[in-house]
Amino acid sequence: MLHTIQNIDESLMLFIQENLRFTPLNHLMRLFTYAGEMGAVWIILALFFIFIKKDGKTGLLLLAGLAVGYVINDVVLKNLVARPRPFLDMPELTALVSPPSSYSFPSGHAASGFLSAYILAKSGGKRRGLFYLFAVVIALSRPYVGVHYVSDVLAGALLGTLTAAALVFIAEKLRLLNDKQKD
Repeated sequence: MLHTIQNIDESLMLFIQENLRFTPLNHLMRLFTYAGEMGAVWIILALFFIFIKKDGKTGLLLLAGLAVGYVINDVVLKNLVARPRPFLDMPELTALVSPPSSYSFPSGHAASGFLSAYILAKSGGKRRGLFYLFAVVIALSRPYVGVHYVSDVLAGALLGTLTAAALVFIAEKLRLLNDKQKD
């Protein structure tokens, strides 16, 4: 099973490199990848919710979620699975960004993006879909720039969503979220 997933992942990585990359999109995908570094864009949004929008509950839940997600994803799972990055397994693959030194599985960019999108979507408002769109583009940028397999991104997105759902559930049970945040 794992061998089959690895073969599919490698085929997808080569397909992306050989058929989807072109200079203007390369620049755009690098930008999205950099926006997701260390959860930067999501941390900025959390601070926006706390200090500008005056929705401290959402902002603090987002910061807490990012911290919990980081520990689960980057500290525990990456080191437990220890999957090498695609550019290390595939010499024919060119990374478009500086190669990360951590392991590949699961994608921290995807995990933090989907965790954040879930929590921010729970805050309500008309822009719910934009949070997910941004998370998707950041996640897709990772295989595009050659630093994550597609399965790393899918696993990160699932992990981020499940982590956020658990945190929102706990926050709702503890009545830490506003009524407008309950869907």
